[in-house]
Formats: sequence, structure tokens, C-alpha cells
Amino acid sequence: MNAEASHPELPIQPTATTPPVIAQRTSRRMTAPRYATTFEEIISILKESPVPNPFCHVELNTTDLPKAKDFYKKLFDWKLEDMDSPGGGYTMIRVGDGTGGGMMTNPIPGAPSFWLAYVLVDDIAASTKKAKSLGASVMKDVTEIPGYGSFSVLADPTGAHFALWKPKS
Repeated sequence: MNAEASHPELPIQPTATTPPVIAQRTSRRMTAPRYATTFEEIISILKESPVPNPFCHVELNTTDLPKAKDFYKKLFDWKLEDMDSPGGGYTMIRVGDGTGGGMMTNPIPGAPSFWLAYVLVDDIAASTKKAKSLGASVMKDVTEIPGYGSFSVLADPTGAHFALWKPKS
């Protein structure tokens, strides 16, 4: 039986490199690809444990805090909550579901605005040390925020910046 006869409804006929699960076309519409996955397999994937060390906070370091607050509140309808913090004001971003974050005036003179993602860790000192041993540069060593927790800021070996966060126990 040739490929044309076996799957005449497919826009691309199956070969060794294009299996018949790509997409199926009917005379009027495209339908979703067909995969040989069972419902039980899908449910088992959904029940998998979350990965260790999830992203837990994203922070905007901005050159114009009032302008940024106005923009993001209007764009996403985020709930913004100003709070006092060491070194100046901080605005918490409450998003409901998902990872929230914060906004602050960029503490690096002359640097442009940027977003910084925080990764949750169990041991801030050990994680910072491990990152450094793997080639990361420590941009800001472990720093405590009294009453909240500790963080460090790193640059991975490719230059991408991220932060580690350990909440106060």
C-alpha cells in the first residue's frame, strides 16, 4: 500500500521523517495532530512533582518607578502595594495566580531598566557558593533583608543575571 492510499487526507504524506501525526486536513478545516498518548499518560505527567528551585519572584529595577507602575498597572491590571524597605521604597506586585514580584528604583547608577528573576533555594550561602564554583560571577553576595529573608545576585557563565532567594524561616 502506498502512502497516498494509506493517508489521502494528510497535507504532507508520511515518510520516514514526516509521520502521519503532523496534522490531518479535512475538506474545510485543519484538525489537531493525533498522538498515541493515553489519558493515563497525560494525567501522570500532570501529577509529576514540581521541579526543585522554582522561580519565585520577578523584580523590575527601573529608572522611572512612577512611570513603570502606571504602565504595568494599566497593561495587566496588577495590584501594586507600596511598602517601606531598607534602602528606599519597594512596590510589591500581586498577580493572583502565578509568580508575583516587585518594583524598585534601579540601584545601579546609569544602568538601564531590567527585570530580574529570583530562584527559591534552601540554603542561600551554599547555593551561591555552588553557582560560583560552576562559573557564575557573584554580582551581589548574600544579603539579608531583615524580617524577610536573604538573597544574592549572580551572572551565569553566559552573562545572564538572576537572583537566589531564601525566605526567613
